[in-house]
This record gives sequence, C-alpha cells and structure tokens, in this order.
Amino acid sequence: MKKRIFAAFAALCMVLSAAGCGNGDKPAGTEGAAVTGDTSVSGKIVIYTSMYEDIIDDMEIELEKQFPNLEIEFFQGGSGTIQSKIAAEMDSGKLGCDVLMVAEPSYSLELKEAGILEPFTFTGIDKLVFDYDPEGYWYPVRVCNMVLAYNPEKYSKDELPTSFKEFAEDPDMKGCLSMSNPLTSGTAYASVVGLLDKYGEDYFKSLNAQNVAIESGSVALTKLETGECKEIMVLEESVLKKRQEENSKLEIIYPDDGCIPIPSTIMLIDEEHSANQNILAAKAVEKFFLSPEGQKLIVNGWMYSVRKDVTESPYDGLPLLKLTENTIPVDWEKCYKQREEIRTMFQNDVTIPG
Repeated sequence: MKKRIFAAFAALCMVLSAAGCGNGDKPAGTEGAAVTGDTSVSGKIVIYTSMYEDIIDDMEIELEKQFPNLEIEFFQGGSGTIQSKIAAEMDSGKLGCDVLMVAEPSYSLELKEAGILEPFTFTGIDKLVFDYDPEGYWYPVRVCNMVLAYNPEKYSKDELPTSFKEFAEDPDMKGCLSMSNPLTSGTAYASVVGLLDKYGEDYFKSLNAQNVAIESGSVALTKLETGECKEIMVLEESVLKKRQEENSKLEIIYPDDGCIPIPSTIMLIDEEHSANQNILAAKAVEKFFLSPEGQKLIVNGWMYSVRKDVTESPYDGLPLLKLTENTIPVDWEKCYKQREEIRTMFQNDVTIPG
C-alpha cells in the first residue's frame, strides 16, 4: 500500500513514497528483460534524493507495479539539505536512509571515504557512458545537463550569448542573467568547478560584474518567460519539462564552448549505518534503476540515461552521444577535496542575495 509521509527538515523537504524494486542479491547485468512483479523483496527502505518532487511522483506508479511488496519512502531535498541532514545523522552513527541518489559524484567520494557505503556488483559497466567507482561503491544513475536558455518570444537568439564565456562577458546582458546557487545546488556547484577549470577565477568576477542573479531555477524560468531575464544558466531538464507539459516556447542554447553533463549517482548505505538494515532490497533498488527499464523512467523525467543501449532521449533533447561530443569536463576529485575553498571563492567573487 503506497503511503505519503511528510517530513520537515530545514523547512525544505517533502517525503514522497512508493513501493519498489527487486532481485536485490543478484548482480545487475546487461540483459534487457523487464523486471516485473517481483515479490522476492519486502519490508521498507528510505531513499534520499535530489531529484525533483514531481519526477519522483511520476515514478511512483511504475515502481509500485514492479515491486508490490516493498515500501519505498523518498526524502527529497536539494544537495545542501541532504548533505546537512546526513552530517547530522552521521554524528549519531546511523543514517535515516538506505539508498542515496545525489546530484554529482564528489559527495559519493566523500561518503566512500567515510566508510559507510555498501559495494554493489554491476556487471553492465561496459554499457555505462559516464564515470563510476571501480569498486562498486557508486554508479551514475541519471545525467543532468547544464545549458543556457532564452525566450524567443522576447529576444532573438542572434542577439544573445551562445557560450558560457560570452554569458559572463557580454556587456549587453548586464542585469539580465540568472543562475542557480552552488552553495545549495549540487549541479550548480559541479558547473562552477568545470567553469573554474576552463576559465579561471576571473570568470566569476565577470559574472558578478554582470549583476547575475543567484536564485532557483524555477524563479529564473519565470523571469525568462516575462522577459525580466534575457538568458539563464539552467538545467536542460527544467526547460524540457516546461516545453512538454506547458507547451512553453522557451528554447535551449547548447553552449558553443560545451555543455556540462553531470552524472548524478546512486549508492547504498552499509547495513551497520542504514535506516532499515534491508540491504537486499536496497540492492534491488539499485539494480532496477541501472537496468534499461529503470533508465527509461529517468528519460521520462527529462534527464539522460547513463546507458549506451538506452537510445531514447528526453523530450526535445539531443541524443546522448550527440550531447557528449562537446562538453566541459568536471574534476570530481577536485569537487570533493576543494569543496570549501571553491565555495568560499564563489562567495567572495559573486554577490549572493540574503
């Protein structure tokens, strides 16, 4: 029976629930057979995730069909919220979750080093397009993509920047730009690290000189629709979702200097530290999400699959292999080891409201 449970943490997060997943103790493979009606796992697991609430909501019906005997409780929040929650829980020696699906790999590196993750053998690694942990402690499970976007009903593409570099330097854009906050958003933070390596710290000083607004993607999209913003740096999925669900005319600019694809990761908490000590069910969740069937749910959520053999693209999105032809890479080790230093740099160089 599917339940909804509401939780308050930092006045931010809603927990959504569903039943899910199967065949936990068997390694994942490359076979394409659907995982249907598996009743071999039961009990409960909790997933902390930075996926948007409505995307989780859309996944619930399919997860319940796939795994009718397993209760899955989702705790949704931004990367900053999840990291703060886990830090507080680690002090007690036990986490409130069994599975994590977070925005980018650097946090997985940190938790692996902390010794609280459970390895999982995924035999389909030859199918993965993006980085993974060779010891099986984390795998990419979805790909978010940082792009630029504009409103063709308000401005012509010919008069707008078509690269991240121009976004920070075109004087005609001053006061008309927006991006997400890397102190609270994992994908925004990963993008900052990629842009820092490509263009140096002066890039962010230029952004500040442009009076770039630091705000949520939803606020930025509203400003794009009204014309208050000429162009925004935003996750591609946010624009694709509006185009499909609202028939929005907003358009994406795939930057000339490269998109920033960000492989969001899935990992398991080991039995000693997990909330429900239900490791077989947790492995079932991971197996399902890494399977072709689970990846199709990701694509339906306007994100990219991590698998080469899932040929579907998000609605109105580029094919995955086309997307990866021109990208700005991100150093995940640097993201982890220099996190506080980079966040401090951004705070010093870019004015953040509040």
